[in-house]
Amino acid sequence: MAMSSILNADDIKRALDAFPAGSFDHKKFFEMVGLRAKSFDEVKKVFLLLDADNSGFIEEEELKFVLKGFANDGRDLTDKETKEFLRAADKDGDGKIGVDEFAALVKE
Repeated sequence: MAMSSILNADDIKRALDAFPAGSFDHKKFFEMVGLRAKSFDEVKKVFLLLDADNSGFIEEEELKFVLKGFANDGRDLTDKETKEFLRAADKDGDGKIGVDEFAALVKE
């Protein structure tokens, strides 16, 4: 399944272009790609696409490449952006993002 089967490809492109290195804002990004308006099941499908190793979690190393999960030409997050994203999402402090944490972050 491709991300464009869940989200609009033009919205994804616009959102990726809006955040040059060092400026990533997950709240604005999720809004721009239309993810905030999606159901839990659709958000879960996005999570599963971003969980590259199928561990049931998005770990810090996967998070660095999260924008590439939305489009192949997405950039890597900077180390600072990755740590800020993880800190915002990891509510239980285990160093990784579960599907419920991801869904909660999307809806913030």
